[in-house]
Amino acid sequence: MFISQSNKLFRLKPLVFKIALLFLLGITTNRNHLPTNHPSLYTMPFYGNLSFHNINHASKDFGNRYHLYPNSTSNIAHIIKHVFNLGLTSHLTVAARGHGHSLEGQSLAPQGVVIHMESYKSPGMSFHTADHYPYVDDSAGELWINILHESLKRGLTPKSWTDYLHLTVGGTLSNAGISGQAFRHGPQINNVYHLHVVTGRGDVVTCSDEQNADLFNAVLGGLGQFGIITEARIALEPAPAKVKWIRALYSDFATFTNDQERLISSSRDSLDYLEGFVVINRTGLLNNRRSSFNPKDPVQAEQFTSAGRVLFCLELAKYFNLEDVGSIEREVDSLLAELSFIRPTLFMSEVSYVDFLDRVHVSEMKLRENNLWDVPHPWLNLLVPRSSIHGFAKEVFHNIVKDTSNGPVLIYPVNKSRWKNGTSFVTPEEDVFYLVAFLSSAVPSSAGKDGLDAILARNRRIVKFISESNMGIKQYLPHYNTTQEWIAHFGAKWEIFLRRKMLYDPLTILAPGQRIFPRANALEQH
Repeated sequence: MFISQSNKLFRLKPLVFKIALLFLLGITTNRNHLPTNHPSLYTMPFYGNLSFHNINHASKDFGNRYHLYPNSTSNIAHIIKHVFNLGLTSHLTVAARGHGHSLEGQSLAPQGVVIHMESYKSPGMSFHTADHYPYVDDSAGELWINILHESLKRGLTPKSWTDYLHLTVGGTLSNAGISGQAFRHGPQINNVYHLHVVTGRGDVVTCSDEQNADLFNAVLGGLGQFGIITEARIALEPAPAKVKWIRALYSDFATFTNDQERLISSSRDSLDYLEGFVVINRTGLLNNRRSSFNPKDPVQAEQFTSAGRVLFCLELAKYFNLEDVGSIEREVDSLLAELSFIRPTLFMSEVSYVDFLDRVHVSEMKLRENNLWDVPHPWLNLLVPRSSIHGFAKEVFHNIVKDTSNGPVLIYPVNKSRWKNGTSFVTPEEDVFYLVAFLSSAVPSSAGKDGLDAILARNRRIVKFISESNMGIKQYLPHYNTTQEWIAHFGAKWEIFLRRKMLYDPLTILAPGQRIFPRANALEQH
């Protein structure tokens, strides 16, 4: 059966993937107008679901700054093979879109096809729990929150997470997937056994550390450049029931980082999660930010005031089961006794494992109620080497960033020795480095410091500072506009990255929103 040019919803014979493809061909004044500059897309045989309507969600991402007007087409391997066979005479590109949480249009294809991965639910979750290495096979379009709920029914859970769980498996594996468990288990790309991938040639490949290992490592943290992940085998472990959730404040940055680094280097399994955040020019901190926490000493906590200082909050979590309540209290007390936080600022909470992992979703619901979720999110995520973190903090937290009222500033260390070697993901050279994330939300129509222009200007100052300081800082979820900037980002990994691109996507069809490789005359330029 063939695609016609009628503006109708086609439900054609399903084959393997049952995927909806969203066709983007630039900005037009009429979103129902069907482009004709690529007629082969309308006469191409395909199987799947096709819609020309109600697909505006594919025209933007979580950054909420880049907007296109989409049309549509067919199925992952078939469409990529079709575009590949058009050769260099075509400018068509292909991008995979998960839950749309990229920040700078990375999941969009201004001249091409956007594959709506969330509609791809085949083959469904398949759990294997009989051996010592339990795992789940799942589609790359599944949300992590759904995997969590299904795993818990079997007493299991994935090992490593992102802070926000309403993201797709393929989306986080294409970046890295970092959260407070990474110091123990590494990022999410450490905890996947094998993948099914459609390359830029349209080939469907199964890959792992033992089979097609080069492609396996390429796509993990590969920013979608080498193939579209369609299925993943994810490592599981026994799930806890409860979480002891702890926060405490520091006024001295060196003391704060010393405690963080001591905790991640401990040989004991004394901790399951470690993060931290920076608080600048805030008052009423304890009452406003810790409504779900109980102070260890209510009298002293009531007397403490942040007084507009730059403070640093350590955030810890220890997992446990109900039969371990007595021992967990002793372990936590012993752990905290070794730390040097401001004693009146110790706050604790005991929550379910699900509530802890899905904590950001609670904030999302509150923001949605006030129409403050679908706003621009000009985030900036950095990986700062341990040797540079103090110089970075002195300039950025005391001079460039004037307040944290429009979103959290996360800061926590990870140990690279726990991370998988050989992937496309780029980190600083040192073994210990810090994730520093400026997670700002711009207030719509504001011309003040909480408006989009002001936040972008602040981000540019930070990027300018790190580019001029030679601190070895890398971007996480990187965004650059020129090939030279990307070469500098990848550093010694660039030649490997380029080789893999030419092997698995020689026409540079995939993930054009990353702006790494131009589509036109790709082979001649590289």
